[in-house]
Amino acid sequence: MLTLWQDTRFGIRMLKKNPGFTAVAVLTLAMAIGANAVVFSALNGLILRPLNLPRAESLYLLEHGSDKSLSHSYPDYLDLRDRNRSFDGLVAYNITQVGLDTGKNASRAWEYEVSWNYFDVLEIQPYLGRVLHASDEHGANRAPYMVLTYAYWHTHFQDDRGVVGRAVQLNKRSYTIIGVTPPEFRGSVLIFSPDFFVPIADREPTEGTKLLSDRGNRWIGSVTGRLKEGVMPAQGVADLNSIGAYLEKAYPNEDAQMSFILAREGLPGEMFGRAMEAFLTGLMLLAGLILVAACANLGSLFAARAADRSREIALRLALGAGRLRILRQLFTEAVMISLMGGAAGLWASVLLLDWLSVWRPFPQYPIHIPVNPDEKVYAIAFLLSLASGLLFGALPVRQILRTDAYQVIKSGTTGQVGRRLTARDVLLTLQVAVCAVLVTSSIVAVRGLVRSMHSDFGFEPRNVMLVETDLGMAGYRSEAVPATQKRILDAMTVIPEVTAAALVNVPPLHPACCNDSNVFTDEATDLRPTVAAAHPVVFSVSPGYVHAAGTVLLAGRDFSWHDDSNAPRVAVINREFARRIFGSVTGAMGRYYKSLDGIRTQVVGIVEDGKYSPNLTDPLPPAVFLPLLQSPSTETYVVVRSSGNSQQLAAAIRSKLRDLDSGLTSFLQTWSQALDGALFVSRTAALSLGVLGTMGAVLAVTGIFGMAAYSVSKRLKELGIRMALGAQRKEILKAALGRAAKLLAVGSAVGLLLGILASRVLALIVYQASSRDPLVLGAVVLAMGLLGLLATWIPAQRALSVDPARLLREE
Repeated sequence: MLTLWQDTRFGIRMLKKNPGFTAVAVLTLAMAIGANAVVFSALNGLILRPLNLPRAESLYLLEHGSDKSLSHSYPDYLDLRDRNRSFDGLVAYNITQVGLDTGKNASRAWEYEVSWNYFDVLEIQPYLGRVLHASDEHGANRAPYMVLTYAYWHTHFQDDRGVVGRAVQLNKRSYTIIGVTPPEFRGSVLIFSPDFFVPIADREPTEGTKLLSDRGNRWIGSVTGRLKEGVMPAQGVADLNSIGAYLEKAYPNEDAQMSFILAREGLPGEMFGRAMEAFLTGLMLLAGLILVAACANLGSLFAARAADRSREIALRLALGAGRLRILRQLFTEAVMISLMGGAAGLWASVLLLDWLSVWRPFPQYPIHIPVNPDEKVYAIAFLLSLASGLLFGALPVRQILRTDAYQVIKSGTTGQVGRRLTARDVLLTLQVAVCAVLVTSSIVAVRGLVRSMHSDFGFEPRNVMLVETDLGMAGYRSEAVPATQKRILDAMTVIPEVTAAALVNVPPLHPACCNDSNVFTDEATDLRPTVAAAHPVVFSVSPGYVHAAGTVLLAGRDFSWHDDSNAPRVAVINREFARRIFGSVTGAMGRYYKSLDGIRTQVVGIVEDGKYSPNLTDPLPPAVFLPLLQSPSTETYVVVRSSGNSQQLAAAIRSKLRDLDSGLTSFLQTWSQALDGALFVSRTAALSLGVLGTMGAVLAVTGIFGMAAYSVSKRLKELGIRMALGAQRKEILKAALGRAAKLLAVGSAVGLLLGILASRVLALIVYQASSRDPLVLGAVVLAMGLLGLLATWIPAQRALSVDPARLLREE
């Protein structure tokens, strides 16, 4: 212990003696350890760590069909629940937004609509009062109960224990609060935190349709089951498939392709879960490579530092110190640096993770990202720090073991730099290549993002306010809905500086977009979904939408208020719809197509193509716009185009809506803000690649710097002799830094080519990302050149400042 204490004290003195080296080493390792801690914490929270539920490993989501759909009809859910023999219970749930009125101002809230047995199957006990039970099931609308989440009870009811038994209104229907869930329970979807839970069987009267008996309407978002003890997932799938075969035979029109698979509960679906797992695993591998590169760089820096300390080491050897004693001292210094870097990286990662855990990328959705670090994250960070110190501390071992104390004391050098290609050269070239790949990808992603923000989406989002309203939340039904929607539009148009206003059921590129349908040619007689001529996305819009959205009308007309339920069915289609169904734009006007129910619809207008799905990289789809009066919806968005200030416009809109109905809730944002969802993937990719590119650049700089510094340290005497013999500055720089420059050039060229290839994959994620842009190629070359200049500046200055007279005197 005394020897360890002496090594530690001496190591502290040596690190304080070289603050620049210490700062670079600690910063390099802090970035690498921090990156690994952040990615592992996300992987741990979203993939490795199970749901915070009793026996979570036995919970599985039910997916069916070739598209692995999560949605089910209520009659199908009842058949699956009652006929299976492999599950302790199957629960159904939906996540929806509702209007909540507690007697004060009405507000929007998010609810879980759950089957009566939801809490029984999940084995959740109440924190206060009671929860829903299977014994409460006595048919639809028999028990309008509500169970609050602990967080909502805490923030909206101020921990009032007398809330149990209080009546509140949801969508103007009375519900009774019966309990509060425990603090740690946030529902069964990992990234979504609801406000309360209500029975799913109480949904029928609010919809005005036969949802509980319509087998063809798959409106239930998810069905989850708990496998019985001892039953394997394959046995559960076989059991479900036997029920699916029965449903296919009994209900061939409604239930086709009823084959099932089981997915892990927590993330919404096998497809999303696997994609998230693959993404985080890929990031973890990249973070691991960054750590390995950081260790290699620090090893080069340690080798250069050992070369600079060669006289000190030789003197200690000459005075009787053992080589193992000196190596232990160097390992102590390496571990001290690694622990400091690990502590700094972990501290920064905790700050970032705390921010991510409360981050709301979409303000209207209660997103919760469970990435808070736990003991596993701290343990991994400590082990990585310790292993890193031992790894990069081991690189100068051979150099120390081969040190000739007599030669060093006599001539001040430990040998010559070889001409052959070493493993360190290959590693450095790979580091530079990886850096060039990351820099290329990040510049391509940023360039694509900039282009995306100025793209033609088929509408003009600038100077437009989106007002999300749902008249169903305010209690409006049937005939009162269209009249109220017309009043809302009239109220918007009288606001000064408003140039146009219209309604749409969901705007293009919104996260909730889009619903599609099956359409057939007018001559078709077989109206099965499998033989549909096209599957266009469908929008319900009011008159004036084309002008309010800034969409170009290529032919025909917009809708009018005469296009109501009593008028012939009409539609406005886009160019792609016209091409697929009618062959051309000119041949589409006035023609008819059929929908799944056989109703004929006439085309009265054609608009330009546009982007509709929030995934911008999807190909241009066919689209059809239907009159809102012929395809009604209580949930609509008011598209308000204005020439004024957005904040003043928002205040005026809220005032108008309050005057119309104080119980009408709304959510306002500009259309540009609403595009954040569509651009989220591109921005995330650009940010992630930018961070990784920055890390790669720092590692490349430290790697090149380490090699250049090592080369200069080993060849100081040679450089002094060259200068004494009259060598020019250019020749000195070539001798000192030639190898580092060659490795930089080779690595950059290889990385640029690989980055161009990688950008083709990136184009599938980032809209309009292209590596063929000359600006991108020029930026990469400039960036790598600047990195090389930065990395070799200090070694170059040291090489040029060699004093031949002093070196020759030492000789």
